[in-house]
Formats: sequence, C-alpha cells, structure tokens
Amino acid sequence: MKYNVLFGPAGSPINYKGAAYKASKYISEEGLNSYEYQSPYGVRIGENAANTLKEESEKHDILVSMHAPYYINLCAKEESKLEKSIGHLIAAARAGEWMGAYRLVFHPGAYLNRKPEKAMEISKNTVNKLFEELEAEGIEEFTFAPETTGKRTQLGNVGEVVELCATFDHFEPTIDFAHVHARGRGFLNKKEDYNCIFSTIEDQLDIDILHCHFTTIEYGQGGEVKHHTLAESDEYGPNIEDLLSVLIDNGWKANIICETPLRDEDSLKMKQIYENMI
Repeated sequence: MKYNVLFGPAGSPINYKGAAYKASKYISEEGLNSYEYQSPYGVRIGENAANTLKEESEKHDILVSMHAPYYINLCAKEESKLEKSIGHLIAAARAGEWMGAYRLVFHPGAYLNRKPEKAMEISKNTVNKLFEELEAEGIEEFTFAPETTGKRTQLGNVGEVVELCATFDHFEPTIDFAHVHARGRGFLNKKEDYNCIFSTIEDQLDIDILHCHFTTIEYGQGGEVKHHTLAESDEYGPNIEDLLSVLIDNGWKANIICETPLRDEDSLKMKQIYENMI
C-alpha cells in the first residue's frame, strides 16, 4: 500500500554503525521511507560518497533530503558572514545535486535586534546573490527548504518561511512543528491549532509534498530549549496524533523527519500510529 505520509530519521539511525552515506539500506530494512542526511558543521561529503548515497537511496526506495550547515544567516550584519552563508548554501546545493536530495533544509537566520521586515529584506537580497552564484557554478538541480525556527529572536516563523518560498523558485518550506510549538510557547495543543499553518501554506504555495520535522520539545520564554522523545509527549508537546489526523483529513502528502533523541525508533512509532489511524 502506498501511503501519503513518509517517515524517516534526521541523521543515521541510533544503532547503525556504518558510513552515513550507506545508511539507506538499514533505514529501509527498519521499515522507514526517508532519510535526512546531516551536514550541520559544514558540508564534508565528497562526490563519490554522495553518488553512493544516491544509488543506495534509489535502490532501497528512500527519499533523501539534506540539512545544510547551522552557520547560515541570510540577514547577517557583516558582508563577510553573508558571503560565508552563500558559500555554505552553494556547497549544500552541489552535494545535494550529487546525492539526489529533494530538499536542502536550512535555518534562515536571526533578526539581530532589527525589525523582522528589515531582516527579510536583507535575506531576499542574499538569496538573489545566491542564485547568481549558483548559475555561475552551473548548479541546477536544487530545492532549498528554509525551516521554521524555534526561537523568537530568529527569522523563520511560518509566515516568513512561506514568504521566502512564495518569492523564489527552487524554494519549498520545511515546517518544523516542534519549533512552531516552542516559538509560540505551546502553540500546538489540539488538532485545530494546525489549521492556520496549513491554511497559510495552501493560500500562498503550491507544493506536492510537505517537508516536515517533528519532535516533542521543551520550551521557555524565548522558545526552544531541548528536544525530547516521543514517550515524553505527555509532558512535552506537540502531539503527533494531532498532526497526523490533520494530514489524513486533508489528504496532504508529507515527509516527516523525526528529530527526537531516538530518531529512527520514534520515527517507526510515528509510522505505526499513522498506519493505525488510516
């Protein structure tokens, strides 16, 4: 049976001992459908390894995405930091093209005590420069996926991510529901709370499959504090059943990447919950 919602880990499975670029077979044998390759501290995968990742993922029917480095800030104050951010995104796009990543996930940046509108203006200018450099490099197969961010000082609420994606081709959103929950200090408490997110996306974007992150999360006044396991969902939200129910009711196609400390084990739990609901 072909399901509308796919599930997979953010990074290699916790008990997997092999090379990250060869993890697709293990992930498939676990019963999962997708894999988000992680490059948080710099893109270090070479072309040969990335090609192997692509071959393995296609062989085992695993949908691959890639998380770009954490150092990116589209609205940095220093020109040198903007150039470095562009460099990280180009490196991610190049590696993503090699490995066949359908999304290149990244955190857009931080306000740095400026008005959100000003941060957005700078971010759009940076993306225009990024596209110029990608064209010069001859990189064509890429889809950047700015992620909703978990702290209130960061660029990346739902509206801002959707605005970026509505402005540029080759941009699709990553909705991190834990970040939305934490940024809103407990925003997602019931099924109906998801409706405004999906309405915003539907009103402004036309996407085939929604790329998502999910974990239970601890938050404070400033937003995100710490990721927790699915078993701790009674103490920390949001609740995966609420999200899955909305996806099922509306016939949405989605790829849910699990970011709990038990990334593949909890991903399997999510999949089992989903299969019991449909």
